[in-house]
Formats: sequence, structure tokens, C-alpha cells
Amino acid sequence: MTTKTRLLLKLAGATGALLLSLGVAAPQEARAELRIDITRGVSEPLPIAITSFAGAGGRDAQLGADISKVISADLERSGLFKPLDPRGFLQTPEQLRSGEPRYPDWKALGAQALVAGNTTTGGDGRMKVDFRLWDVAAGQYMQGLSYSASPQEWRRIAHIVADAIYKRLTGEDGYFDTRIVYVAESGPANARKKQLAIMDQDSANHQFLTDGQSLVLTPRFSPTSQEITYMSYFNKKPRVYLFNIDTGRQEVLGDFPGMTFAPRFSPDGNKVIMSMAQNGNTDIYTLDLRTRRQTQLTDAPGIDTGPSYSPDGQKIVFESDRGGTQQLYVMGADGSGVKRLTFGEGRYGTPVWSPRGDLIAFTRQRGSSFAIGVIRPDGTGERILTEAFHVEGPTWAPNGRVLMFFKDLPTGDGRGRNAQLYSIDITGANERRVSTPVGASDPAWSPLIP
Repeated sequence: MTTKTRLLLKLAGATGALLLSLGVAAPQEARAELRIDITRGVSEPLPIAITSFAGAGGRDAQLGADISKVISADLERSGLFKPLDPRGFLQTPEQLRSGEPRYPDWKALGAQALVAGNTTTGGDGRMKVDFRLWDVAAGQYMQGLSYSASPQEWRRIAHIVADAIYKRLTGEDGYFDTRIVYVAESGPANARKKQLAIMDQDSANHQFLTDGQSLVLTPRFSPTSQEITYMSYFNKKPRVYLFNIDTGRQEVLGDFPGMTFAPRFSPDGNKVIMSMAQNGNTDIYTLDLRTRRQTQLTDAPGIDTGPSYSPDGQKIVFESDRGGTQQLYVMGADGSGVKRLTFGEGRYGTPVWSPRGDLIAFTRQRGSSFAIGVIRPDGTGERILTEAFHVEGPTWAPNGRVLMFFKDLPTGDGRGRNAQLYSIDITGANERRVSTPVGASDPAWSPLIP
């Protein structure tokens, strides 16, 4: 995968002068601003009109239409927005290109927000995309932004525009300009082929990163660079690897004496935390990626595994059976002050700290049923978001508002089960299947692409 072209972003602002340059009149009076409260969940998504981004014709017109479709799809999947059918629009994209919306026409359609844009290709071959956002209910302009990039980056521009709209209307950062790495599964149950795969969060630009000759597990993104850490069995020996997405280069993190598994990066990207099994005991270690120095953090009977840092790097959540059953524990980043977090019935595992720091996601098994839930770092507020025969492996979107996980589904022949990816809002609403070309498990969500 080649290095992504850096996108040039220019904030168009909301000053009177700039509004006039875009052909949009400044509002005559201050009114209540359109805003979606996503902290309590949304029962009815916001009706939003997204027009085809006007182009001069030919390739620009097609790119404009494609960009608007991706923006609509991103916002619709969030569960917070309801893009309206363009066939009912009473103003054309060309009319909106340099003029103010006819607000009564858009109100009649039920739209509360309106998005329009332009797509042009310059003499240097680069594409420029402008978009504007209006509050239809209040009859006022909200935001305008401009982006420039190679035409091959049109999908990425669409995701960035969707992120900007999401943030302006919710007050929270978006999560559409991101990627998902996961374990792609294919073949019969007794000879399952597992390889690393990566795709955009909307399932586009899918690629396999490994050839499937060696079993791979637990891929995780670096928070600071386009690298992945994961576990792989090579010559029947488990090792933790680093994989650079841009160059395709992979390397073993170290030749440790015991089994190493469940790797995850520290928030600054300088360390990898993982479990290591030695002499019948499994403890948590960190490995400094610069010095290759390893530090043992836990030393208790039983199995300590699945570590995940808090976003400030000060604490670590992990799973352990030291108390007799598999539960979640929290400790300082140096291994001090271990405290038990969960006391519920069943087994708790795969903890992962939210990027916001306010919640920890987990998998809970109770009898033959699995569940994905969240809990506060102090052990209060436990909530189950979804429950099924087998769900596992939660991973956070970078804004901390959406989770992705995998679920086992029955195969058509009734002889086995096929893992598939799903996403869900932290309120427990808007559970959706995420499309992959083969079976999929153990997803990891990237930070926003730099």
C-alpha cells in the first residue's frame, strides 16, 4: 500500500466576508443552533438533505455524485442521520452552487439540515472539493470547508467531509476517515485459514496483508503511526510481530522464552504491552520498542492477560483468574495498586479502554451466552449492549461513541458457524453488520488517518 497523499484542508470559517464569497448571506439574527445530543441516544435520526456535489461535467460531475453518496452512507450508518431521497429535491446542485437555499422548499421535504458542494479539477490535475452546511429550520448557514487532493483520494475526502458534518451537528469528533484491521477467516472448520486483512471503515479498499500460511490473531493499531501489532504462529511457535501498513514490512518484536500473546500499543506508541507465559504462569509485560527492553508488571498465580492502557497511559485494565474466576482488574502503568473491577456472575475478558477514558468495553460469558458491555473505570455503571450465542472482541471507534465486535452466525449448511463483524452505538442502539468478503473476527479500529 502506497503512502497516502496528504490532504490540504482550508477552514472556510463563518465570517461575513467569506459567507459572501460563497454566495451565502449571513443570518440577520441569532437563533438556536441545530445540534444532535448523542449522549442519550437518538430515537429518531435527523433528516438531512445531501445534494450531489456539482461539477463542471464529465469526470467532475461523476466524482461529485460519488462523493455525496459516500457522505450519505457514512452519516446514515451512524444511526444519527436520515439522508433524504434526492429525487424529491426542489433545488438543483447547480442552483445551490452560488446561491442561498430556498429554505421553505427544503422545510417542505422535512429536511432539518442541508449539504451542498462543488467538485473541480485544476490545471495541475488535483481535485478541489468545497462543501457548505445549512440549518434549514433556522434558515441560516452553519459551516463551509474546502479540501484539495489527488482525484484518487476522492473516497477519503468524502469521509473527511462526513466527519466535519458529524462534528458540526453533534459536537463530537467523527470516525469515518478510519480503517479496520481484522482476522479474515476462510476454509473448513478443521483447517481454518486466518490472515490479516484491512479495509476502510465502510468496507471499501479491502486488502489482505498476510498470505494465510501462518495463523494470525489479535491485530491492534498503533495510535501514532500506520503500524499494526499482532500475534502469529510461525513454525508452530507464537510470536508478536509489527507490521508497517505503508511499506508491508514486518518484524518479530523479540525472541521470548515463552508464549507471547494479546499485544497492544501504549498511547504514545513507544511500547507494546502483552502477556507472556513462562513456567506455567502467565503475566503481563511491556516491551520498549526503541530499546527492546522488557519489563514485567504482574507476578500472580494464574493467568493475567488482555491488557489495555487508559488513554493517558497512567493505568492498565486486564483480565485475570487470580481470584478464582476470570474477572477484570485495573492497575497503575507500573503494575502497582491492582484493584478488581468486576464482581458479576460469569467470566469477563477482552477489556479495552475507551479513547475518551470514560468507559471500558468487555466481553462477558455467562453459561452458553456471550455479551458485549461497558463499565466505568471505577467499576460502576456496568451495561450490556448486545448479547448472543457468541459475541466477542470489542474495539472502539476513535471518538469513543461506537464499538465494533465479531459475532458467530450459523452457516447455511447448519454444520458450523461463520464469524462476522458488527458495530453498535454505546447506547446499545444501531447494531449493524459490517460487510467483509470472507468470515471476519477480532477487529481493531484505527485512529483517524493522519
